[in-house]
Amino acid sequence: MTGGLDLALLLGAAVLLVAVWAVRFSTRLGVPSLLVYLALGMAIGEAGLGIRFDDAELTRVLGFCALIVIIAEGGLTARWSTLRPVLGLSAALSTVGVLVSIAVVGVAGHLLLDLDWRLALLYGAVLSSTDAAAVFATLRRLRLPPRLVATLEAESGTNDAPVVLLVVLLSASGPVSHPWWYEVLLVAYELSMGTAVGFLVGLGGRWALRRAALPSSGLYPIAAVGLTVLAYAAGAVLHASGFLAVYVAGVVLGNARLPHRQAILGFADGLAWLAQIGLFVLLGLLVTPSRLADALLPAVVVGLALLFLARPLSVAASATPFRIGPREQLFLSWAGLRGAVPIVLATIPLSERVPGADRLFDAVFVLVVIFTLVQAGTLAPVARWLRVTAPAEAAEIRVETAPLERMRADLLQLEIPPGSKLGGVHVDELRLPMGASVTLVLRDGTGFVPGPDTRLKVGDSLLIVASVEVRDATERRLRAVSRRGRLARWFGEYGDDSGE
Repeated sequence: MTGGLDLALLLGAAVLLVAVWAVRFSTRLGVPSLLVYLALGMAIGEAGLGIRFDDAELTRVLGFCALIVIIAEGGLTARWSTLRPVLGLSAALSTVGVLVSIAVVGVAGHLLLDLDWRLALLYGAVLSSTDAAAVFATLRRLRLPPRLVATLEAESGTNDAPVVLLVVLLSASGPVSHPWWYEVLLVAYELSMGTAVGFLVGLGGRWALRRAALPSSGLYPIAAVGLTVLAYAAGAVLHASGFLAVYVAGVVLGNARLPHRQAILGFADGLAWLAQIGLFVLLGLLVTPSRLADALLPAVVVGLALLFLARPLSVAASATPFRIGPREQLFLSWAGLRGAVPIVLATIPLSERVPGADRLFDAVFVLVVIFTLVQAGTLAPVARWLRVTAPAEAAEIRVETAPLERMRADLLQLEIPPGSKLGGVHVDELRLPMGASVTLVLRDGTGFVPGPDTRLKVGDSLLIVASVEVRDATERRLRAVSRRGRLARWFGEYGDDSGE
């Protein structure tokens, strides 16, 4: 009676465990894990084990469900203090930047590949969205200035909303029944209403979770993730942008002082990994490998236009008004990672049976694989070449034990790189704010508790406990001392002449 179910569970569990193991394997080899997941899907598909799957509509639905979880995790882990200064820039990248990218890729596809305007603009729309999963997974392994990381993460978390709307509009069948300004107002309504819905659900959820006396601590993570899904559903019912509602609700909840906050973040992280694995394997299963060779040329043509024209122009149009320097703009252009999102978006015209949608899907699949290999693997050297790295940045360690949560404190890790003026500074000369303390120094593989007169050395690793009230001030102070050493007290908390 349950033979089919047993076999499906056996295959599903095997794929899941292989995918989990592949994360460690891919990290050692420097290969992005999403490529391993796509390869797994292709291996169990018609060209491998012979499982035939060609349901684009089901893939679209499941893909949207996975994106909800992935975007929710990105919102829950985003820090408002880092996100707030880049809201304007990320909003510009998610709107103006998207429109510029669509236009440039559309023109290139029409002129170079002889595509009709509708299909050419669909190429541009599908590829204009950066992928939240790819960005979150890649950038958090690099030591970059908080502003760049926050900008890219906020862009990837918010640009799905307008892109989905534009792809749906371009994929709609039948004659256009509304003037262009109506469509513009519709997109504006969906984005603004999605933001409002997410904010209200986040506020209501924060109030409820603080006052709810749930019988088990394990229910708090479920409730928090459930609230983000509620935000999406409420937005969709109101014909607003559900994806934007998810991200906004996640940011509100993630920055609230919730019970069992670390357990909530850990649960969301695990769900996001599961969603990524399932999504990439499903997309690999949907693709037809025998057609990919024919998609190589259009993928390369569109990819070059996107990488060297559309993305730099969209970043320049969005970032120049915010006085972002050329080196930062170049890095933002190179770091616009594509992942599962463009492939999921390509299933929309495929399910609507738009002429040429099958070639679009194949080209996007090939392009994502190429971009993932080229971009993700070169982000670190490109950042060093452009000199936008920040090796002395304090990095948050996600702890699972309860005492720090009860103390309302964070655990920070700081590594002293070559060239940092933290080397030679005594612990008491750090002048950390009240509520922050260096609790452990790891030197040459040996850890010890430092005293006020302990002199720090290049290569030391520090563990710092800081209360949530002084977390940001502690990071600013550490960056200032790294730049100015003992003179930091004369140059303000940022370590520069501005005294800011």
